[in-house]
Amino acid sequence: MSLARRNRTTALVAGTVILAMIGLTAASVPLYRLFCQVTGYGGTTQRAEAAPGAVADGVTVTVAFNADVAPDLPWRFLPAQRRVSVQPGEQNLAFYTAENRAEEPVVGTATFNVTPHKAGIYFHKLACFCFEQQTLEPGQRVEMPVSFFVDPAILEDPATRDVREITLSYTFFVDREATAELRRRRAAGPNS
Repeated sequence: MSLARRNRTTALVAGTVILAMIGLTAASVPLYRLFCQVTGYGGTTQRAEAAPGAVADGVTVTVAFNADVAPDLPWRFLPAQRRVSVQPGEQNLAFYTAENRAEEPVVGTATFNVTPHKAGIYFHKLACFCFEQQTLEPGQRVEMPVSFFVDPAILEDPATRDVREITLSYTFFVDREATAELRRRRAAGPNS
């Protein structure tokens, strides 16, 4: 094989490897997110359409609620209740309160998880403010509901059957791009 042909082959292989690495890098975040959603890894909660109904054995799990905001988000964000006792399988509704303390509208996005992390696969949300961006006007205060249930299978999994308290934690971050776009549109007027 000639030197020129070997150089072309080496360049082609190296280019293919580089493109494959770029592709894997681009896909890593969505793949990791999918992995966490499927397995509950890192306390990632699940999404469901309906609760199966309460189990009959009377065992309860306490769900505690935590709320945080990023330092640059001018919101006050708190759970309306600190903890509730739930029966696995039973649909529950909890509320958080958010208030925009800024003099301008702000768009926020919430991240969430549960602890202990091993309970993530058994914590299912039916509806949640965390599924979409939240826009609060200056001084606006809103109640944000989350509908959830704890899967009764948590009681049968050897790794989680001892779990009797789960903490649902949210952290709100300012969505800089959405906030800037909202402010830009409003400054441009209603005809833009």
